Amino acid sequence: MSKTPIKTRSLVFFLVPHFTMLPFSAAIETLRIANRMLGYPAYTWRLASSDGQKVYSSSGIGLEVNSSLTDERRYLGGENRPNMVLVCSGIYVEEFHNKSVNAWLRETYNRGVAVGSLCTGAHVLAQAGLLNGKRCAIHWENLPGFSETFPQAEVYADLYEVDSNIYTCAGGTASLDMMLNLIGQDFGENLVNRVCEQQLTDRVRSPHDRQRLPLRARLGVQNAKVLSIIELMESNLAEPLSLLEIADDAGLSRRQIERLFRQEMGRSPARYYLEIRLDRARHLLVQSSMPVVEVAVACGFVSASHFSKCYRELYNRSPQQERAERKLTMSTNRTGIVV
Repeated sequence: MSKTPIKTRSLVFFLVPHFTMLPFSAAIETLRIANRMLGYPAYTWRLASSDGQKVYSSSGIGLEVNSSLTDERRYLGGENRPNMVLVCSGIYVEEFHNKSVNAWLRETYNRGVAVGSLCTGAHVLAQAGLLNGKRCAIHWENLPGFSETFPQAEVYADLYEVDSNIYTCAGGTASLDMMLNLIGQDFGENLVNRVCEQQLTDRVRSPHDRQRLPLRARLGVQNAKVLSIIELMESNLAEPLSLLEIADDAGLSRRQIERLFRQEMGRSPARYYLEIRLDRARHLLVQSSMPVVEVAVACGFVSASHFSKCYRELYNRSPQQERAERKLTMSTNRTGIVV
């Protein structure tokens, strides 16, 4: 009588400089606990980097790796071939450009190996051309710049997305949920529940659970009409709606909306709408290389000069100064060592 083969899965965590520790450690600890519950190493992993050298996280903690890109390309054809590769990144990911990494990721995917990302790693997958026409997830803070840079990717503010053999998550504790999903595929719900108990996790979140707090909690606003209007504004940043259009949608008069916003938000609806458009612009300036004029258009401004005027009034610096300060910060932190 033949024994049932033991199920195993090997993973490669590819570390990009300034990767975020929380999603990385949450993913690995979830797999480690699953191994403990199973009583054997069902999940094995190794760490890789472009050159095989230590990689520093955004918190300044450096991790030694097990392999280089050259090693990983060689392993694809042998017994060390992984079942899954996960790109781990964090801040400054848009500055990471490595054609060899892109080619390796494409080759890995084309050979039938699952490919995924933690936190902002979807940016690297998109650079490699793997997310064209694919559903993917990325951290909400990076979503505006990502969607402008990679319009062919179907990006969502979900906790994680699984599309064919591509796994992406938004970072933070969302990597825990994505790993629980993987464990559930491999071993079923019973093991997932046991892992959750060990992690003191009270529930397995759906991939489509929201990343951010609900508007009600985030803004401290209870009025349902105001919340629905803000949601409408946030959905129409590139082509702002007029107050008349907003009033028609909300079923209120312009005067009623003005009064509600003064009471609940402490400013006019026009001012609040301007501020959320400028907030989106700030994310695009610091997370993409889009020209300032394109950032202006993407956020609903008719001209770069009007955009710069509004931006300076709110943030006390011009869009150009915002971008220059970011570049200076990146240059200062290039070593990744935090003192």
